Order: sequence, then C-alpha cells, then structure tokens
Amino acid sequence: MSLRRILPITICIAIVVAIGAYIFLGKQEQEQKTRRARALQDQPAPVLVARATTTDVPVYLDAVGNTKALNTATVTPQVTGQIVKVAFREGQDVKRGDTLAEIDPRTYQAQYDQSVAKKAQDEATLANARIDLDRYTKLAASNSGSKQQADTQKALVAQLEAQVQGDQGAIDNAKTMLSYTKIIAPFDGRTGIRLIDEGNLVQPSTSNGIVVITQIQPISVLFNLPQQQYPQVSKAFTAGPLAVDALAADGSTKLDNGKLQVIDNQMDQTTGTIRMKAEFPNKQLQLWPGQFVNIRMLVDTLKQVITVPTAAVQRGPNGTFVYVVDGESKAQVRPITVAMLDDTRAVISTGLKSDERVVTTGFTRLSNGTKVNVQEGDGQGQSPAPPDGAPPSASAAPVATPGEGRRKREGVEKPEGKEGRRRKSENAETAPATPSVKQ
Repeated sequence: MSLRRILPITICIAIVVAIGAYIFLGKQEQEQKTRRARALQDQPAPVLVARATTTDVPVYLDAVGNTKALNTATVTPQVTGQIVKVAFREGQDVKRGDTLAEIDPRTYQAQYDQSVAKKAQDEATLANARIDLDRYTKLAASNSGSKQQADTQKALVAQLEAQVQGDQGAIDNAKTMLSYTKIIAPFDGRTGIRLIDEGNLVQPSTSNGIVVITQIQPISVLFNLPQQQYPQVSKAFTAGPLAVDALAADGSTKLDNGKLQVIDNQMDQTTGTIRMKAEFPNKQLQLWPGQFVNIRMLVDTLKQVITVPTAAVQRGPNGTFVYVVDGESKAQVRPITVAMLDDTRAVISTGLKSDERVVTTGFTRLSNGTKVNVQEGDGQGQSPAPPDGAPPSASAAPVATPGEGRRKREGVEKPEGKEGRRRKSENAETAPATPSVKQ
C-alpha cells in the first residue's frame, strides 16, 4: 500500500480517536461535577445567625446644615478722627463693653467743655432773673411797681429756664460724641482680622469698619427638611424641646449637642422644604461660622420593638423576608414587615418574635427548608472558613446600638456571584407574599 493511501487513513483514525476521547473525558468531568454538586447539596449550608432582640430605637431625621454666628457685627466708627490706639488682638475673645480702639478725643473734649461752660453761664443769668422776678412780684402786690414789669420778668425767667435745658441737651450730645471716641465691643464674641491700623483717619462713612466681631458661644445652625417631615417635627416640637446633634463629615463623630429653637413660619415653595434653626453651646469650639455640618434630630423613640441586623433582610418579588433557623437547624422563609431600616439595623413590625434566630450571612445555598450548619459568632464576627467545595460567605453586619447609623430607605446585603443571584432568585420565588415595606 502506497504512502499516499496510508496517510489519509491515519489522519482519519487520529481524528476519530480524539473526538472519542473528548466525548469520554467530557462525560467523566460532567459526572464528577454532578457528584460534587450532589455531595455539596447533601451537606448543611454554613451560615451565621443573629437573634432578634427587643429594644428601644430612636428615630432621627437627617439634614445638612450651615453654621451661623448667633450675632455678627462690623464695628465702624461713629465720629471722625484719627485712630490713636488699637486695643485688641486679632482672634481675641472680648466682652461686651471692652474697648477695641480709641479715636483722638481732644476736639470732642473741647466741645464738651464749651457746652458745660455755656450751661453754667445761662444758669447764672437764670438765677439773677429769678431774684428780679421775686422783687417785681412783691412790688406789684403792694402797688409799688408795675404788674406788667413783673409779668415780663416772669417770661424772661421761663425763657432762661428753657435755654438751660437746651444747654443740658448740648452737654449730653457732646458727652455722647466724646464717648464715641472709644470704640467698644457691642456683645461677647471673637474678633476677626483687623481692618484698619493705628494712625489712620476714620469717619462714620468708612465701609470696611475696624473689625468684625462674631458671637460663637453659643452658635446656631440653619438646616432644611422636606415639607413631608414637617408634621412629624411640629408634633414632636410641640411636646417639648427636640435634641439635635451636629456630626462631622463622616456622619458618626459628634461635634456638639443642641436644641431646636425655631421652625420657620413658611415653606420654601421653590424647593418644597422648611427652614429650621438649632442652637449649640459650642463649648469646645467644634462649630465655626460658615461651616457645613451633618444634622441629626431626634423626633421620636420606638419603644420595645423587634430588631434584626439589616443584612438579614432579604427582598423578593413577593416582598421582604428573612430566613429563620428553627430547632431542627433548618432555614425557613419567614415573610416580615419592615417598619424602619438603616445601615445596620432593621425594625420589624410583624413576622418575627424576640430571640428567634435569623440568617445574616451564607444565603447562596439557602432555600425554604435547607439544612444549615450554624457557625459560632452570632452573626457579629468574621465569617468562618466554609467546607471544601462550599462557596465563601460575606461577613455579617453587626447589630447597631441605639442612636447609631443614619436612617435610610433601603439597602440590604445581596449574595455575590452568578450562582448567588441564581440561588437567591430561586429562594425568592418560594417566599410567600408579604405587605410592602413601611418607610
């Protein structure tokens, strides 16, 4: 047989062998996968759990506020003159009545002295006129003098008395102008950067002023809330003062505690919000005028409600549900109604009882009735290593203490990976219908 005939036959045989080997090996691999999947399904699913607890839960409303000084004043001169002394340091805390600067007082002192001398002169003239009036009145009574002369002298006395009163007004005015040469602090506060130096000529029309004083202890914060939240705030504010916390940018570090002072008397129609003002003592000077801060206002406290970690709440086409681990270590789908939800904790109004165990981590293999292997940690610590062939599970979120976290409308843990999404979809289909989540 020639080489030309042997070569095609050999190639065909090799192709047939390769195809057969590929089919055989593929079947073996598929059978191995099937056996591993069955073995994995027969093993209990590793999960972390947490117990439903009964506790008081505070209800907060969140906003972003702008810090504003309780009082702000640009100190400007009220008389014209040269600055002869600057009596404050930039950034100094001053009290009401403290001298900030002095204007050359010599001109105003001279005007004051002139007014005092003029009054003394007119008072002497008035005293003499009163003596003459007494004399003329006695002569007229004894018909030894003219009654007209006595009346004229009486009018002169009244005129001089009015003139003395005018002199007193001039003295008061001169004294006031002289006092303006000492520029004083209008209230307790902190000075800013000096706007004018010693030796400069100032006048009342000076626009920049001498310094700006701001009152930062206490201090106020203005913030807006949606008009939908106004009834809740108004009802709580009528019952008593509302506690307000100023938080740093991380949303958890507390800067100061204050009280709600004012609810504005009208809504902003352009934004659909209402403005509110809170006051803080600011003893540690953590708040500064112009600073933006996060605001958290306590409006209510839910008494003795059932709470679970947010990670335990699952969502499906029929509503929200949790996996409850029963006494036989089986995961049972339990429909629930969520009254409130935040980053770490969910308040359950119906569907759970206190001390029941709910799954917080390890949803990938779960379905209604799945056997589970509860790991230690109560859903709070690190996730344990899964057995061979089992997919890894995420760490469970810890249960929040009262006051932690910021209230959100949604946001629950979702299984990872394609297999997790497929399994969760299958589990959701088995969950019974439940009412919609309350906001």
